[in-house]
Amino acid sequence: MAQKQHKKETPSHIAYRLFFIFLGASLAAFSIERLLIPNQIIDGGVIGVSLILDYLIPDDWSLLNFATLVILLNAPFMYFGYKQIGKTFMLSSIVGVLFLAGAERFFHHFEPLTTQPILATVFGGLALGLGVGLVIRHGGSLDGTEILGILLTKKLPFSVGEFVMFINVFIFSWAAFVFGMEQAMYSVMTYYIAFKTIDAVIEGLDETRAVLIVSDRYEEISDAILHRLGRGTTKLLGKGGYTDEQKEVIYAVVTRLEVTKLKSIVNEIDPDAFIAIMVTHEVKGAKFKSAIH
Repeated sequence: MAQKQHKKETPSHIAYRLFFIFLGASLAAFSIERLLIPNQIIDGGVIGVSLILDYLIPDDWSLLNFATLVILLNAPFMYFGYKQIGKTFMLSSIVGVLFLAGAERFFHHFEPLTTQPILATVFGGLALGLGVGLVIRHGGSLDGTEILGILLTKKLPFSVGEFVMFINVFIFSWAAFVFGMEQAMYSVMTYYIAFKTIDAVIEGLDETRAVLIVSDRYEEISDAILHRLGRGTTKLLGKGGYTDEQKEVIYAVVTRLEVTKLKSIVNEIDPDAFIAIMVTHEVKGAKFKSAIH
């Protein structure tokens, strides 16, 4: 039996991904050099550790700057995580980290954008999150902490998110000792803003909801959703757990702003209908955005 061959990326698609990885790394470097470092504010993970070490290492040791540190600290995670994250992700991450290091050296020669900690916290977090999010969305990573989490949590009773949070508690505690409690609090705020911005970039700004509707009047409800809301539906075959009777289940995806109208339509046709509404992170399909209202 012949082994299935996976379709390779085209050169144009590779160039497209590399452009956005470069753009994301440059935004992150801009945030670090022109907003965070001048105000002694850090991020979590490898970037945060690199920023603290860069501050502690004497200026005479010019080779051990942030750019060098972020490469050296990420290197073992990239190496040991190769089998877990795949070749493409690893290479994209290596390129992203190299772009970050190079862009950081470029922005190092510019004056700080602001010396107001609260402005640096908000706009630094936004720029950093946007940059890191672009890199992740296009197949790479700038921080090996998550990779380490993936490797270790297979043998530990923790999720990757819990592991990363646990590591960051120590990093921000270290920051409080080095920079002071106030700067550490600004750093936590920066991390939170960056984290939320990364989510927005990866998942997109179009908030959608997946809806499951169980009703004996499923035909009328499905028709109304199609003609009055402009959204297509899928009919699933289910079975009641208590009665063991077969039920038609309507599945639809709508925008956040359409949820109220959908509930109104369903309630008008069948007030006793069961509705479950779930958050969806991403919806793809050429016909989804062309709905009528």
